[in-house]
Amino acid sequence: MARFTLPRDLYHGKGALEALKTFEGKRAVICVGGSSMRKFGFLDKAEAYLKEAGMEVALIEGIEPDPSVETVMKGAEKMLEFRPDWIIAMGGGSPIDAAKAMWIKYEYPEVTFEDMCKVFGLPKLRKKAHFCAISSTSGTATEVTAFSIITDYAKGIKYPIADFEITPDVAIVDPDLAETMPKKLVAHTGMDAMTHAIEAYVSTANCDFTDPLALHAIRMIEEDLVASYRGDMEKRHAMHNAQCLAGMAFSNALLGIVHSMAHKTGAAFADYGAHIIHGAANAMYLPKVIAFNAKDETAKKRYGVIADFMGLGGSSDDEKVALLIAYLRKMNDDLNIPHCIGCYGADSYPTEKGFVPEEVFLARLPEIAKNAIGDACTGSNPRIPTQEEMEKLLKCCYYDTEVDF
Repeated sequence: MARFTLPRDLYHGKGALEALKTFEGKRAVICVGGSSMRKFGFLDKAEAYLKEAGMEVALIEGIEPDPSVETVMKGAEKMLEFRPDWIIAMGGGSPIDAAKAMWIKYEYPEVTFEDMCKVFGLPKLRKKAHFCAISSTSGTATEVTAFSIITDYAKGIKYPIADFEITPDVAIVDPDLAETMPKKLVAHTGMDAMTHAIEAYVSTANCDFTDPLALHAIRMIEEDLVASYRGDMEKRHAMHNAQCLAGMAFSNALLGIVHSMAHKTGAAFADYGAHIIHGAANAMYLPKVIAFNAKDETAKKRYGVIADFMGLGGSSDDEKVALLIAYLRKMNDDLNIPHCIGCYGADSYPTEKGFVPEEVFLARLPEIAKNAIGDACTGSNPRIPTQEEMEKLLKCCYYDTEVDF
């Protein structure tokens, strides 16, 4: 038996933020990241709508990119003091992911972070609060997913929390918020969405309910992402919907080792002054993983279907896989995303020599590979790599070399 779970309600279209007026409750806490939601007036609007609904409102502000375990615990303490019956998470993936983890700790104060990371092992939530997610970026789709990514900086590892219990009750997909994204964020979140859709389609957990969502999202991203990056706001609005469809697909079909590798490399070199931004990591690793997974005949056929759906041509599945890889690499070029870790600058842009020294990468490679294999996303990948294969694959992602194994 399989399960397909989405938010109870999804409000979408321009002005959808106004749905907050209809919420019923006594107290709501709004969780936000840096200053952008306040700067562009969305935080004030959300607070006003909730007060119009008769609620007392508290704020948890300043949730950092790649939120930490410590941020989660501090936010949960504030929730325990305020006792909200609605948790409203607003912004990019980071504040929404952090708020999901805070929600777990709020409902079960005795739970540890290690307990949260047990895949599909959470107790029932909604004893104290319901959850609404409002996305301002067009990539993570965490507003509709059963996932949250939290970083343990002491270990330099990003951990996925995976459980249908943290699927939001309400998602608000308002394209007005997406108009505020800077160009680099459009690129990275867009390729995150493309990776979600492609990985969901070839995942071993794909099904008739997830496949249409994944394929339609891929087609929309193909048509809309680069134009959105270049400033077309109509395409920006379309991308906000496309990433949400991709999220609906992967939340139920799960993901694969592109994400496993991105999770485990993202913060692995933070002591050298930068993170490998999640969407950029996905963009760099996706072509390599497609080449690796296409050695599996079932996966190869499904990549062929994707290529056909995108109208890429090719008379055999091998040709179609090659054309898909070439298309994605060209898209990275169009979005100014590097092709490999070795050329990944501290600012995330392509450079001749990246911020991760070769000797440091090679020294940390065995541990990174081991952690990637153990990631929650690996189990639904079409091919389960051995330690040796994962190390070889990560080397291909560092040097931008061909995957021939």
